[in-house]
Amino acid sequence: MSNVVANSLLTASVWARNRGGLFGVWPYILRAMASAGKVVSNCVEDGEARCLTLDNMNPCIKRMEYAVRGPLVIRASEIEKELQQGIKKPFTEVIKANIGDCHAMGQKPITFIRQVVALVSYPELFDDPKFPSDAKSRAKEILAGCRGGSVGSYTDSPGIEIIRRHVAQYIQRRDGIPSNWENVLLSAGASDAIKSVLKLLINEVDGKRSGVMVPIPQYPLYSASLAEFHMHQIGYFLDESRAWGMEISELQRAIDEAKKHCIPKAIVVINPGNPTGQVLSRQNIEEIIKFAQKEDLFIFADEVYQDNVYDPACKFHSFKKVLMEMGEPYNQMELASFMSCSKGYMGECGLRGGYTEVINLDPNVKAMLLKSISAMLCPTVLGQSVMDVVVNPPQPGEPSYESFMKEKKAVLDSLALRAKIVCDTFNSIEGISCNVVQGAMYAFPRLHLPPKAIEKANSVGQCPDVFYAFQLLENTGICIVPGSGFGQQEGTYHFRTTILPQPDKMKVMMDKFKEFHLKFLEQYK
Repeated sequence: MSNVVANSLLTASVWARNRGGLFGVWPYILRAMASAGKVVSNCVEDGEARCLTLDNMNPCIKRMEYAVRGPLVIRASEIEKELQQGIKKPFTEVIKANIGDCHAMGQKPITFIRQVVALVSYPELFDDPKFPSDAKSRAKEILAGCRGGSVGSYTDSPGIEIIRRHVAQYIQRRDGIPSNWENVLLSAGASDAIKSVLKLLINEVDGKRSGVMVPIPQYPLYSASLAEFHMHQIGYFLDESRAWGMEISELQRAIDEAKKHCIPKAIVVINPGNPTGQVLSRQNIEEIIKFAQKEDLFIFADEVYQDNVYDPACKFHSFKKVLMEMGEPYNQMELASFMSCSKGYMGECGLRGGYTEVINLDPNVKAMLLKSISAMLCPTVLGQSVMDVVVNPPQPGEPSYESFMKEKKAVLDSLALRAKIVCDTFNSIEGISCNVVQGAMYAFPRLHLPPKAIEKANSVGQCPDVFYAFQLLENTGICIVPGSGFGQQEGTYHFRTTILPQPDKMKVMMDKFKEFHLKFLEQYK
């Protein structure tokens, strides 16, 4: 075997084992072998070696992991194709409960949002009487901010000014605290904005990298981005016994340990939580802010699920509002808060709209941030347009107000119902426990696996929750994400599932899940 093939096979094996072990691994290994064989063939036939190889490419990219789109999802897509080819399975469809892709799971787009997007995309529709006047007025305002009156033109790198102004007005209405539109930067989803601000923190001093505190369990964007940027991840554990709340003593433990290896620069807080579905109390937020101030940390407030609060006992509090109301010295702290049009009631994941509001940033650093994002030219203009509708929705008295509010309420009420169904069902199943889904779009149940199941998983080189997830997929067609992809306390096993399948499909999914789980327990009792 040539060195190229051997290296590719070894890399694929390690990659697959870390994510899925031997179960379901061979398709990926075989692909790697085929790819490697092609490279060898090309090298021999062309007489040229490749400039870029696995050995000399960026090691940070190789270290990146993104569990939400890992081997389980690849296998799920393969199974879908197998079903299309007529290959018999013990199920007829794949239910992808692995990712918060609302429309892919049957959620209907909000009519008013799509009307505005249609109008800015195809202005000839302004002559169509079927489009309401309030949609047309918003579309005209957006197009007036576009060069040449077209969404096909570049915008300013931070986004269209009128939309940034509308975002600032939205934040001010939400918090009752002034917002400067020049602190608002539009982005292609929240992810781009998070990475743009995160990059500002990259710096190495005396051999120590910058460190960023992230919750465990966490949304894998953060671990992946920190690996890509060669930054140090400082994990702090959420307390499952306290509805995934934050203990300041745990934050202190994590940062004290991390200072031996890195220079802590920031703390990430996801509220409402992903994957854990908790909503932080105002008191907890105040404690976190005090901790960040004491440790001189930049706060990243990931608030993309701020519309998704289902528990009547909970309320969303923005970090900015709490921080400003706490007064000095807290109202002088650096904070970046993030919002997206992919979540909430909108679910417009593919249109990629989002924003960040960055406050109290050093003016010179802000200039560097603006310079950095200018290299990416501008966020997608259709995404900016969606964000404009989100922050500037129909108002009372406008023709679309009642229908807009009816659609918005229907989506959020349905999500609240499904959050309860998922939690109640899991808690009714032997060997599974689940905290209340207070908000966001996910449940993060704990698996209490029999020792024999853990032994079996270890024998095939898999994490027990990965083993469970692959078995679930192959037997039911349900695709979830193992808890090990998000991080978890050692010796515990979890998985993340969305609450997005529509009610009829949700019932089918939960019935299948229960049937599989009980058989699994019986098999390994």
